Amino acid sequence: MTAETANTGPAIGQRHVQTLLLFLSIVVNYMAKFNAGVAIVAMTNAESTNPDFPEYDWNGAQRSYILSSFFWGYIMTQFLGGWLCRRFGARMTMFVSTIGSALLALLPPWCVSWGGWQAYCAIRVAMGLFQGFLFPCIHAHLANWCPVSERNRLGALANTGLDCGTLLAMFASGQIAASSMGWPGIFYISSAVGVLWCVIWLIFGANTPRESKYISEEELNYIENSINSSRAKEAEELKAKGPIPVPWAAIWSSVPFWALMITRCCQSWGYSTLQTEMPSYMNDVLLMDMKNNAIFSALPYLTSWVMAFVYLIIADILLTGGTMTITGIRKTFNSISFFVPALTLIGIGFLDSDQKTLAVVLMCANVGINAGSTIGSTINTIDLSPNHAGILMGIINTAANVVPILTPLLVGVIVTNDHNRGEWQLVFIIAAVIFIVGNIIYLFFGQMVNQPWDAPDFLDKQMSSNLQEQGNAKALEAQQSERSEEIAR
Repeated sequence: MTAETANTGPAIGQRHVQTLLLFLSIVVNYMAKFNAGVAIVAMTNAESTNPDFPEYDWNGAQRSYILSSFFWGYIMTQFLGGWLCRRFGARMTMFVSTIGSALLALLPPWCVSWGGWQAYCAIRVAMGLFQGFLFPCIHAHLANWCPVSERNRLGALANTGLDCGTLLAMFASGQIAASSMGWPGIFYISSAVGVLWCVIWLIFGANTPRESKYISEEELNYIENSINSSRAKEAEELKAKGPIPVPWAAIWSSVPFWALMITRCCQSWGYSTLQTEMPSYMNDVLLMDMKNNAIFSALPYLTSWVMAFVYLIIADILLTGGTMTITGIRKTFNSISFFVPALTLIGIGFLDSDQKTLAVVLMCANVGINAGSTIGSTINTIDLSPNHAGILMGIINTAANVVPILTPLLVGVIVTNDHNRGEWQLVFIIAAVIFIVGNIIYLFFGQMVNQPWDAPDFLDKQMSSNLQEQGNAKALEAQQSERSEEIAR
């Protein structure tokens, strides 16, 4: 074994800096994305926070429109995000995504006073349009920066930003709304941290290891050798010539791709049911005030953030020790993170205001155990196709984020009386059934290996094969024609 192939790179290097930046990008964008759940409660019930700020009389349907409106824009730019990342790189695309969202986060305190809930909806639609660029870039960036042996670890670490961002959106928003800043402070702080991240990203972010100003030669060789060794040398030469053509037909006809997309949609349904509706459920059914609401709404996401590291440590031990393959780890973790939350969702629906503690425990169990889905299925795009990970994430995220549009609207239809526990039970049972169905599909049809269409020369080989088949067919026709003529003579 040569020194080059034995090189494992520095223990802490620029690949970890990029992972940290991706983690922080998710955190700041999720703070802006999910602070609405708490902000709406504060804006419609000033007595529960700081009564010195305006209060708005929005009904349940209007609040549901506000919560879902972000996703109206979000689903529109997933494909565009994948294309922009391929065209301009993750660095610039993620900067535009985050700075646009951060500046828009400033507007609600100024616009809602004259535009009402419709203005808030319009702002959230625009925020969704900008944030839609984000995740296709994150997955493409991970594929470019992660050595093959570290993809699971670094990918999972970056995605713990999902839980941390939601945690801060829930907890910090409630504390800010109850402070002297009132509910407008929620938006000002969300905007400020987004702008700060953009400054740091422009300094340290780089599309590839070779473009980084701060990477060591040792780490650069380690990353490039690791990635190159997993692909044929001629494939790398093709990639160096320019962007790899996207094999659209092969992707859309891929069973593992469809299994992943359906699974992520089911995950999105169960997760968004609690994520967007938890503040309302705790306020209306469990009768918690805003400050306690914020704390208890945040607890499940604190549990999830901690559990994400627990899952990561266990996965590393199982994988490096050879106890389980990546396929076994992904499907096992995904099963735990889908089946157990399905049961806790049903249990939550049968609790009332006298069982606040048990409700919070079940919510923590639900969201915490569901953290395993990050390793279980979220980063499966990189398994299927490192070359097209951004495109795959764009497609899957588009589909998965149609769901959070539907869940608040469905809640608005089912829950006509905010204090009716029976109506909430139906909401949670539907989410539980969807969780179960989604994981069964993943168990049977999901795969954790590079697909044939990931190869940079896949379309060229396919075209050559088609031409060869056509040539063989024409040669066969010619032989048959000659035989027919000989027989006729």
